[in-house]
Amino acid sequence: MSDATKVHVGSEEESRRVAEESREKEWAGRTFLRELFLGNFLLPLVYPFPAEQRENPAFTKFYDDLKTFLRAEVDSVAIDESGEYPEKVVKGLAQLGAFGIKIPKEYGGLGFSVSEYCQAMQLIGSYDSNIVALLSAHQSIGVPQPLKLFGTDAQKKKYLPRCASGTISAFALTEPHAGSDPASLTTSIERDGDLYVINGEKLWCTNGTMAELLVVMARHPDTKKISAIIVETDTPGVKVEHRCRFMGLKALANAVISFKDVRVPRENLIGGEGQGLKIALVTLNTGRLTLPAACTGIAKRCMETLEGWCNQRHQWGVPIWKHEAVSHRVADMAATIFAMESVARLASSMADRGGYDIRLEAAAAKEWNTVRCWEIADQTLQIRGGRGYETERSLAARGEDPVPVERLMRDCRINLIFEGASEIMHLFMAREAVDKHLQVAGAFIDPKKSGAEKRAVVPNILKYYAQWYPPLWLRGLKTPSSYGEWGRLAPHLRAIDRGCRKLARESFHGMVVYQAKMERKQGFLFRCVDIVMELFAMTATVARARQMLDDHHPEAQRGVELADLFCRGSRRKVKRLFHELWSNDDARKNAIAASVMKGEHALLTGGIVNLGFEYKTHFLSAPRPAEVSRKEAPQAAAAVGS
Repeated sequence: MSDATKVHVGSEEESRRVAEESREKEWAGRTFLRELFLGNFLLPLVYPFPAEQRENPAFTKFYDDLKTFLRAEVDSVAIDESGEYPEKVVKGLAQLGAFGIKIPKEYGGLGFSVSEYCQAMQLIGSYDSNIVALLSAHQSIGVPQPLKLFGTDAQKKKYLPRCASGTISAFALTEPHAGSDPASLTTSIERDGDLYVINGEKLWCTNGTMAELLVVMARHPDTKKISAIIVETDTPGVKVEHRCRFMGLKALANAVISFKDVRVPRENLIGGEGQGLKIALVTLNTGRLTLPAACTGIAKRCMETLEGWCNQRHQWGVPIWKHEAVSHRVADMAATIFAMESVARLASSMADRGGYDIRLEAAAAKEWNTVRCWEIADQTLQIRGGRGYETERSLAARGEDPVPVERLMRDCRINLIFEGASEIMHLFMAREAVDKHLQVAGAFIDPKKSGAEKRAVVPNILKYYAQWYPPLWLRGLKTPSSYGEWGRLAPHLRAIDRGCRKLARESFHGMVVYQAKMERKQGFLFRCVDIVMELFAMTATVARARQMLDDHHPEAQRGVELADLFCRGSRRKVKRLFHELWSNDDARKNAIAASVMKGEHALLTGGIVNLGFEYKTHFLSAPRPAEVSRKEAPQAAAAVGS
């Protein structure tokens, strides 16, 4: 292993410090979800719900052209089987302007809003997830978004027109030994006069084999800080080591990329030195909104499939939807899809309206919609039965419609991992959930603080909680008569109001009971996060249904029916989660997991063929016997099956 790729595994303390330093300390705007965690149901922040947008002729034309292009030019089966993006498809998307949907017009982009961008991603998601990945990795986490937010005028003028015209970009953060733990980042960046020198290796760079531009996250050896810098992939020392292949998204242009003494101009640094992680986190606040929209498109594709199949397929003399085993699933899926679209639209509109700090809303929308999408895809395959498991090509070969359920399911599973795995999203939201409590009482539960330091903060703690805690009970006195003007939807708003106050109390009780150990109580924290996500989804759904009534939408009553059914199920889920906060098997599970990991349960792995794996991560950037060019590397890797 070269010096550039020596493994650095951060200590637990270092990892926490780096993560804490990188998070945004201040809340720069209104935030609905943070207030829910604190027991405040601020309905005016989300209602009126964003009404149907006024027609933007330029966007309507782009949307229609995009739909026509997908149908006429994108052969999803061929892309899946070949594992490649056809050149004509990439060029066609560039000609449409699809690589610059959110880039301002002054830089050659289309200049559309976040909501319009998400509408396009929903459309593409319903058709081909490979295309979503290509465009999203470029626009959500690649060069355009961080430059829009943090770039200098010179950087914007230099790079945004290229990005808008179809120059593909990628984001390089993950390493073999560093995923969600930035303290273990190994790639280095060092000053050398007017240049920076980069050494290291990056794993899973989506678009990496096609990209001409990279946003690279690297650590300064002297300060240990992490910076973000733009790297042109034709710079000497940049090399694609391997084309990664996956269960789904077969065309994903995903790469292992190495950097050996890569010299980059200082003016390519985004923001200041050491601001890389903050830039990445702020970028993702809006970048994550792609997936909620795309997953809504996937879910709608599933519903279209079931509408056709469940009417045509007869068993025991009737269409299968008339059997409760199927009809109940279909109804739940319908209500959930309405909720998914409500969540995606609300979050994207918050980004457009401005004045909101949407870090929690974006994370919740991403996490909640991706999980629901996977559940819907799984249920769709189950209802389709063997035809759901059969490939499109096989179905067509025997004369049936090539319904893409099998491919759809393979492709959508990654969404629970992309742009923050589900577990990381829970940890991120849990940290923000207790932020106010740590501001007030953090010093008291900090084991590093002395007794005198802890006693010094007691008066302020007592003052804050004396004012904050009693109203969480007292405000409930008026809840039974509130929201009467919402009619059929009023009970659900009252349930959300009660739920957020109970969540605030229970999270406070958790801190009192667990104190400094609270951060390790992920079972408790994750349930709190699941509760707030359900409350958020309920709020978005009810607000949208009410807005449809206000706007005299022709489907308003259908919307109310779907919102009512969704909230009924969601409220039962919330009730169960509250119960499990304090009545659970967490301690037993921890004990069993520890004994299993120590090898004390041999019966669990007996009777199988041992594959002999060591499960070690591995760097590829040590010198190889046979060097290949950057363009040849993906094909060479595929040829040897590596």
